[in-house]
Amino acid sequence: MNDLDAAEEWLDSWVSQVDAQAERSVELSRRMAALTGSAEGRGGAIRVTVGSSGQVEALDLDDRVHELSGPRLAREIVMVMRRAQAVLAAQVAEQVRATVGADSEAGRAVIDSFEARFPVPDRPNER
Repeated sequence: MNDLDAAEEWLDSWVSQVDAQAERSVELSRRMAALTGSAEGRGGAIRVTVGSSGQVEALDLDDRVHELSGPRLAREIVMVMRRAQAVLAAQVAEQVRATVGADSEAGRAVIDSFEARFPVPDRPNER
């Protein structure tokens, strides 16, 4: 094999690796777009579902929330929303591991971004 053949073989291999990584990245993007995270608080009286970018998609409250003052209810809702976002971040990490790999540069960047935006909140005692 001459140097030209070796270079061509190396280039073909590199292009193949780039193509495979691009396909895995597209698959990760597709999977992430379909993710949601959900959490509940106050024994199910408050339920929040967030979409793939962490935005609130659903907020369900049952009549038990009437026992709470307005400020307390607001704090409880925010806590449950943050837990739902942390669930989403964990699901994103799972999808990264399954597609591009958590050790890849792209995978680490995605996981770090979600963990920074949606850290696991402290869990006060629920009532």
